[in-house]
Amino acid sequence: MARPSGASPLADGEVRTVVLVRHGVTPLTEVRVYSGGGVPGPSLTTRGRTQAARAADAVFRIGKDLWPDLPRAGVLVASPMVRTLETAAAVGRRIGSHVQLDERFAECVFGDWEGLTPDRIADGWPEEFTAWATTGTQPAPGGESYADVGERAWAGLRDVVASSPGASSTVVVAHTVTIRSLVGRALGAPPASWPRLRVPPCSLTVLRLGLGADDGEPALAEATVVGYPTDR
Repeated sequence: MARPSGASPLADGEVRTVVLVRHGVTPLTEVRVYSGGGVPGPSLTTRGRTQAARAADAVFRIGKDLWPDLPRAGVLVASPMVRTLETAAAVGRRIGSHVQLDERFAECVFGDWEGLTPDRIADGWPEEFTAWATTGTQPAPGGESYADVGERAWAGLRDVVASSPGASSTVVVAHTVTIRSLVGRALGAPPASWPRLRVPPCSLTVLRLGLGADDGEPALAEATVVGYPTDR
């Protein structure tokens, strides 16, 4: 099978593979309510648990019949939210890895918008909501911007990449805004473009990051972002 779309031809010792997994759906996901990193959040629904099992199976298959040129999954890191822990637990059981928690991969803190739908937010904060969703640098009232999330999540990813062995892929279970921000940072894209990235529930996104930058920052190795939806 061909390597993932645009995956780096560099030797495995020169890159690290990170697999970003979004959590499965919750009761709030299904009604489009904003559920941020400031609260533990709800558990997965029955459908969300099914999605998590499918995502876990897909992660297990990496390095075998799914993207056989990539290293098998090893280290497993998750946001401390309930929904990500439940999703990560399914992945951990499938690949035989313990879940490590890292608060830097938590979802965006939505502040005053916590628990509200986009329509309610747009009605109450029309200018602020438009700015938050289009600039990438405008924080939610009492919360964070995309750029804020990108800053903390990238610091977490940098530490994960530096400490993970190149012989295996590191799996990070996180959230929509968090994954959008990490992919945006990896691509070097401006924060205003990050909200445009689609991250379905329990989808997989692969980043191949080089470690040779003079400033110590991991750099995206060629065009190496792949989305793999598992909700089928």
